[in-house]
Amino acid sequence: MNEQIAREVVLVRAIETADQKKEVLGEDDRMYASRSARELAQWQASGKQAEVTGDDFLQQRSELIIKRITERTPAFAAFAKRRNGMKTLALILPLLALLLGAGLDRITDPHRVDLLSAPLLLIIAWNVLVYLGLLIWLCIPSHALGWPKAGLVRHLSVGRLALPRKLPHALSSGLLSFMGEWAHLSAKLTAARLSRTIHLSAAMFAIGAVASLYARGFLSQYAAGWESTFLNAGQVHSLLSTLFAPAIALFHLQGFSLAEIEALRFPQTTTVEGGARWVHLYAATIFLLVVVPRLILALLNNWRAARLAKHFPLDLDQPYFRKLNESIGVATGGMLRVLPYSFTVDEARHKGLGQLSIMLFGEQGRMMLRPSTSYGEEPQDVLRGTDLNDPQVNITAVLFNLTATPEKENHGAFLDYLVQSSARGIAVLIDESSYLEHAGEQADNAARLAERVALWQQFCQFHKTPATLVNLLNPALHPLDAGVGLKVSAAA
Repeated sequence: MNEQIAREVVLVRAIETADQKKEVLGEDDRMYASRSARELAQWQASGKQAEVTGDDFLQQRSELIIKRITERTPAFAAFAKRRNGMKTLALILPLLALLLGAGLDRITDPHRVDLLSAPLLLIIAWNVLVYLGLLIWLCIPSHALGWPKAGLVRHLSVGRLALPRKLPHALSSGLLSFMGEWAHLSAKLTAARLSRTIHLSAAMFAIGAVASLYARGFLSQYAAGWESTFLNAGQVHSLLSTLFAPAIALFHLQGFSLAEIEALRFPQTTTVEGGARWVHLYAATIFLLVVVPRLILALLNNWRAARLAKHFPLDLDQPYFRKLNESIGVATGGMLRVLPYSFTVDEARHKGLGQLSIMLFGEQGRMMLRPSTSYGEEPQDVLRGTDLNDPQVNITAVLFNLTATPEKENHGAFLDYLVQSSARGIAVLIDESSYLEHAGEQADNAARLAERVALWQQFCQFHKTPATLVNLLNPALHPLDAGVGLKVSAAA
């Protein structure tokens, strides 16, 4: 599945998930889209003499749903066609860098090649520092450099954050959810594209600086020299010998002696030929230390971005996709692992969890119930023998009781540990059955229940885990089989 298809699939999922009351897409719309997509996918597969795949089905279905919403809500069409600003940035930034590099000669003497040219030395020094930083990052990949910033990646992934006007509330909620989810899913792709653009821009800046140096040499008479308050001729000779050694060795350029460096000290100057020699030395050095490495890094990031764009990493094992793929016979069921926290699951509620797994994964859905974690226990001790990234488990869900009061030091610490340790994210189930049993028939029960649910949802959201309300004694009260499924936190 490529990037464009994945974007449309994620967009449709966000809209369907937010449209719980089916105001934007009715049940007939969803059934029609699934049936037509199944027929189109089967027709395409027969033409290729291949089996129907979930990717083909999801692509056709998302296209049909987006077309239907566009017909009903013209304002949505602009959002559906909206693209991020990476292409524009990828064109403008390198061109701007080239022009800035070419204008570097405006701050230097137009008739002199400075052996200790601050702009040229800074170009080389800065790029060497960048290479060292990248090398350190490769050695300790678990520590991010903090670049690019999450806010920048989000903006470049989804473009403008403003929504079109006159959209139904459910549709607006779905689009907001999509922008956040897509920014997370496409973060690696956006970072690769941004890195490619930055490396290419750095190379273009250096090329512009060298090009302006040569261009000015055709119109001006260069003389070479240097001056320094703190460095003597021996130190300058050692510095330049080290700096220009690769260029001299690879391109067989003319070297220089300590006596020549001494003779070039300001206010003395040399002939025009001496100026040309230093232009060649600086140009060759910048080519070797800046242009070539930066272009190589740009090509590597371009390859990485192309690979991610062609094979977008979208997890199709999630319940939403499995539920849809079941209609074309490609679903294989799934497993829901439940981690109760300070919650004793009786036989009736155990049966309710089993029904939830069937709602999520179809008749082949399975449920694995782990022992309950006692209140106040350290999660790393309780879950020491639990593989939170078990490939056989499709969703790991924490089970809380609505009657409990969420606490940062206990419930929050448990959630934080799971979010940081799970590569596929986690879900949170809030069971209301015990609360309803204890509340009885009180008049203000509905208002108090809504407040309690909102408290838990805000608490879970603070710990980066969306909560899903369930009733384990009567799972049908909050069905999860309408193409929605559980909300899962972002992967670690």
